[in-house]
Amino acid sequence: MKTSDPFSMDISRHIWETRYRAADEAGVAASWRRVAQAIAQAEGDAREQWAERFYALLDGFRFLPGGRILAGAGTRHRVTLFNCFVMGEIADDLEHIFEALKEGALTMQHGGGVGYDFSTLRPAGTVAAATGSIASGPVSFMHIWDAMCATMLSTGARRGAMMATLRCDHPDIEAFVDAKRDPAVLRHFNLSVQVSDAFMAAVANDRDWPLVFPAHADESAIERTVKARDLWQRILRAAYDTAEPGVLFVDAINRDNTLGDRETLTATNPCGEIPLPPYGACDLGSLNLAAFVTSPFAVDARLDLHALAAAAALAVRFLDNVIDVSRYPLPAQAEQARKTRRVGLGITGLADALVLLGLRYDSAAARTLAAHAMQTVRDAAYRASIELAREKGGFPALDRTAFLASGFATRLPADIRHAITVHGIRNSHLLAIAPAGTISLLANNISSGIEPIFAVEAERRVLATDGSYRTHRVVDHACQQWQQQGRSGTPPALVDAQQIDPRAHLHMQAALQPFVDNAISKTINVAADIAFDRFEDIYRQAHALGLKGCTVFRPNPITGAILSQASASDRVQCCGIEREAD
Repeated sequence: MKTSDPFSMDISRHIWETRYRAADEAGVAASWRRVAQAIAQAEGDAREQWAERFYALLDGFRFLPGGRILAGAGTRHRVTLFNCFVMGEIADDLEHIFEALKEGALTMQHGGGVGYDFSTLRPAGTVAAATGSIASGPVSFMHIWDAMCATMLSTGARRGAMMATLRCDHPDIEAFVDAKRDPAVLRHFNLSVQVSDAFMAAVANDRDWPLVFPAHADESAIERTVKARDLWQRILRAAYDTAEPGVLFVDAINRDNTLGDRETLTATNPCGEIPLPPYGACDLGSLNLAAFVTSPFAVDARLDLHALAAAAALAVRFLDNVIDVSRYPLPAQAEQARKTRRVGLGITGLADALVLLGLRYDSAAARTLAAHAMQTVRDAAYRASIELAREKGGFPALDRTAFLASGFATRLPADIRHAITVHGIRNSHLLAIAPAGTISLLANNISSGIEPIFAVEAERRVLATDGSYRTHRVVDHACQQWQQQGRSGTPPALVDAQQIDPRAHLHMQAALQPFVDNAISKTINVAADIAFDRFEDIYRQAHALGLKGCTVFRPNPITGAILSQASASDRVQCCGIEREAD
């Protein structure tokens, strides 16, 4: 329901004023106008026409671009419009390590988060042949990155976000896994282990597991051997106790990669929804499913798939234009973005849309509806990208035969595959489901990404411009609509995160993953008293279901709780609910 004031809660207005409002903008409509006009600059003589279309897409929070776009487009600030980057490969010598550190600092200065694969650094205790010095290992260098990030914050830069990954067969994997057991260290990093299918098979069959350096080395390079199950238990015990590390199922990621013939993906952006090659960038936006529900709570309530498809097509053009109008912290990032033209269009507000439609999040009907919505977005996005290729040309790195042979492309409808063969495609990747935490709060506290509703009411902390936190009492968006209709209590279909079995989280993610060419950021919230065996089984099921990653959050003494119905923890994670990469 549109009103003269688009904000129904103080927290939404506060977020707009402190994060996304440009100088002299009287209301959020002015922000939408600024962004639409800036993104339409890529349209040449037709830019006024496209600016109006983009404005209509943004109006009413139907489409929520990534936060860097909302904050930076059309301003005079020298910032990037990309939320996050995966940085270049870190060569194993001191000069290149500190060059990589400098590149990370420059990227953060422009507002981008960074992801790294530290597997290229030799393990601790190794003697360097050239100098005779003893290596300190990847975890020690991660501390330098963490200090850099903290220093960037002290300069007033945007709150830093970093992801570190390490191969499950790196000799320092145990140190990496346990690194954040100390609550005082690596607080600006998210950690994820690159878990291979071979490792999961070794766990299942209780085999030994060789730790090697460099990667894919022969037997002479084996540092030592561990029991695969012991290492797996160590990974999951750390996750159980500290909420980290997460796991990336790298073989599933690379099997699906539409550019798998030319790149091997080993790192992601800080929230995990975009696996990227060196210098790859996240160009993100989310369609608000709750805004496409007609006749909410009525017997004829439905999701307007026709309108959703039309919005998805327009959003693809919007995000494709971002590549051309954005600044880039580094030339290598500009080159990679323009060569592949990756974008990440996703959905948010799923749980609220389900409530408006009368469907419980943990029901089979909800998963069917969600999958149908994501399939609609996929098909509309791919068709739009093909039309853009006809109009503006395909992405420069396109090899049509290799693209169509990728795991993801084999699942596309026959007419889309044929059209790619004939006309090419504008973007190498099109779909990703991001956390969308802050932009979902901006849109009057819709449920974020594909997460369930946390609670009917909760307290949320958000950063103020002076670095302090303000606490707001918030009400779920679907409940707001229920109350606006004069109804008491809560909608019948509302089920909050604490009531949902972890398997329902997994099955929702699995229902959508076949329609997402990048990945899905999803946190499975579990109770503090969950048995470890059940906790471990979530990860095994995630791998069996073909997911690209798994993050399970159990409240614990080190990280506290993500949110609280009464209060919020003072410990702020790098990409926690207050600092998701948007």
